[in-house]
Amino acid sequence: MAQTEKKKNTVILNHIAVYVSDLKTATDFYQTVFDLEIIPEPFKDGRHTWFSIGAAGHLHLIQGAKSNVVHEKNDHLCFSVASIEEFTAKLKAEKISYENWAGAQNTVTNRVDGIKQIYFKDPDGHWLEVNDDHK
Repeated sequence: MAQTEKKKNTVILNHIAVYVSDLKTATDFYQTVFDLEIIPEPFKDGRHTWFSIGAAGHLHLIQGAKSNVVHEKNDHLCFSVASIEEFTAKLKAEKISYENWAGAQNTVTNRVDGIKQIYFKDPDGHWLEVNDDHK
């Protein structure tokens, strides 16, 4: 019986915060690359941009990070799109290079489960994955 009962206190993702060095540059990047909708942010202090990321919650960009911080590829945000081909064409048009997991430039990883994925960095060097696991 316990296995068939629904959990009453299911945890859901509220937001992801990304610490950036230049808020305008980061905001423009995320808005352009991912077509994210800016939503009202409560602080109104010029140090935050909030985006809606659908059912997953919000993405918060926060001004104040130090420049030249090295980020590991294993520490990344992942977004899913309907078509990797269309998304990589958009990156190429924006002159944003991408790579597969192994680091080969402008190459797509084909996972064993059939999902295609790419990796690239935002202006602060945070790694981003985009895959076509769009449901």
